[in-house]
Amino acid sequence: MQHTRSTIAKLTTKLTDTPEQTRTARQALDDARTLGIDTAEGLAGVSTLIGTTQTSLNGFVTSTSEALDQGSSLLSQAAAQANQSVGTVTGTISAANQQVGGLINTAEDINQANADIIDQLKGLPNTNREPLQSAIATLESRNSELAGALGNLDSLNTTIGNASTDTAGLAQHLNTATQTTVREANTARGTITSGAIPQLNTGLNALRSTASTLSTGITSQGSLIDQSKHTLDQLDKATSTTVTALRDTDKALAGVQTKLDTLATDIKALSISSSLSSLIGTDGKLDAATIADFMLSPTVISEQAVYPVASYGSGMAPLFTTLSLWVGAFVLVVIPKLETDDEGIDDLTPTQGYLGRFLLLATLAAVQGLVTATGDLVIGIQCASAPVFLLTCVITSLVYMSVIFALSTMFMHVGKGVCVALVILQVPGASGLYPIEMMPAFFRAIYPLLPFTYSIDAMRETIGGFYDGLWFAYIGKLLVFAVLAFALGLGARPKLANLNRLFVREIKESDMIIGEPVHLPGSEYRVTQAIAALADRDEYRHAIERRAAKFAYQYPRLLLGALIAGFVVPAALIIVFALTTSEKIVVMGTWLAWVLIIMGFLMVVEFMRDSIRRQTELGNLSDESIRAMLYGHNAKRRDASAERHEEADPSAAVTAIIPTIPPTKEGRHAR
Repeated sequence: MQHTRSTIAKLTTKLTDTPEQTRTARQALDDARTLGIDTAEGLAGVSTLIGTTQTSLNGFVTSTSEALDQGSSLLSQAAAQANQSVGTVTGTISAANQQVGGLINTAEDINQANADIIDQLKGLPNTNREPLQSAIATLESRNSELAGALGNLDSLNTTIGNASTDTAGLAQHLNTATQTTVREANTARGTITSGAIPQLNTGLNALRSTASTLSTGITSQGSLIDQSKHTLDQLDKATSTTVTALRDTDKALAGVQTKLDTLATDIKALSISSSLSSLIGTDGKLDAATIADFMLSPTVISEQAVYPVASYGSGMAPLFTTLSLWVGAFVLVVIPKLETDDEGIDDLTPTQGYLGRFLLLATLAAVQGLVTATGDLVIGIQCASAPVFLLTCVITSLVYMSVIFALSTMFMHVGKGVCVALVILQVPGASGLYPIEMMPAFFRAIYPLLPFTYSIDAMRETIGGFYDGLWFAYIGKLLVFAVLAFALGLGARPKLANLNRLFVREIKESDMIIGEPVHLPGSEYRVTQAIAALADRDEYRHAIERRAAKFAYQYPRLLLGALIAGFVVPAALIIVFALTTSEKIVVMGTWLAWVLIIMGFLMVVEFMRDSIRRQTELGNLSDESIRAMLYGHNAKRRDASAERHEEADPSAAVTAIIPTIPPTKEGRHAR
């Protein structure tokens, strides 16, 4: 057994580490998903770029091929034109060279003839020789210069002839080079268009297809990653379930081990006790009759009652007594009037009226508590302390009266309906019928908030017996409800005067329910609203008219929505109540809560409608009426202020009595 538990502990430890490992794997899968998405996007971009490259490359090849064809044609034409031009130029130069050569030869012959003439002139007789010698010298000089010029011209003509020959040779070489270039360009173009470019396109197509396939494959891995994460989630759940099962198994084994140890101890004790010997006869054999008696009564049970309750009626007395006191207090607020009449009483305040009427009803409630408790004692319920039981019933009746009276005066007939609803909630929710631990979660939640809870527990103390001062604790908590009720009745009720007046008016208009007027001080209009109406009557009216028009549009829709929700949801809950068996209390509580919500919603809507009506009426009052209302609202405060300031400054008293009214937009001042 111990070895098994040790194995389970080791396995539990290993399985406990599994969530951390799956978390790491899940993080790795998330990283892989992110990387795969980025890679897929990059491959899609590569595929698009390859397509763009192919398009650009094919366009470039086409334009380049056309350019090469055009260049080859132009180059061939240029070479032909150059050869033709060079041929023409060289032919012209050759012809000119020949003509110049002929002219040079003629000039040389003339020069030689001139030299011969000069020699002949030199051989003439010396008569009148000086002028002749001078002319001969001049002719000789000119002839020498002509001979030099002819030599230079001949040299230049020779150079021109050589240049013409060289130019013809160069033209021939240019034509040969041009033809070679054109052939090589055609060969290169053919190599590119028929070999390199198709191979490059094939490679790019293959690369593009591979990139698209790889991108699709990576994208499809996302579903596998999701499946893997789902598998990891299932693994976590399975691991958690397994760990829980192992721990439960370990607890069960621990219990089994404890029982086995106990059994071993009992067997050991039985083996050495006289009980076993009593089952064996004197001859060492089992005594069948003794064993049969032992099997019929293997153990002797000793019962000891703690705080016993004599009968079922005594056990249920706290619930029904509490219920009777609540119903009795409710009847007391239904039969008499709740509003006090100030006839013959000067300056009756709301607090005085509230306390006066409560004291009257509280007296009757205390008598009801005494009568109810006395009746319980007369019929013979169990009671540990009759005086404390009587006191508990009186306190309970007074607390219930304070709660019911506060609700009934604050919300009038609606508050009385809330009192009835509280009965429905408190009977199952205050552990009067069953222990609260057996009730649904809703009633366990409201259990500490119900006055029935503490009155029932206090009565049980007086019936079954007292323990450790719990009666005082229950009574103290019960009195908290009375304190809260007085706080609401004395503090909040005067602020709900307009709401109570609305209830009275609606009840009176219905002609179906008996109502009573509300005797609360104060005006139906707020001071701030009155001042706003006096300050700017037109603006105030326009603002109220806008609000009234908007609310008039929404009002029937709000009522229709509340009507539908007030019938549809309870009808659905009634169907659920009829079809279910274990959730009837929850359904009933839900039904009651929904009805209260609808009632509260309708109260708010009607109060808004009444508020707009009162503001509209205020806008139609005259300035004198509004001022009179303000003076009446603040009469006591003004009188006290005047008395405090009259001795020091009489003008201050006048200021305190007559408030300053701000001017209107039209420049009017309130008089």
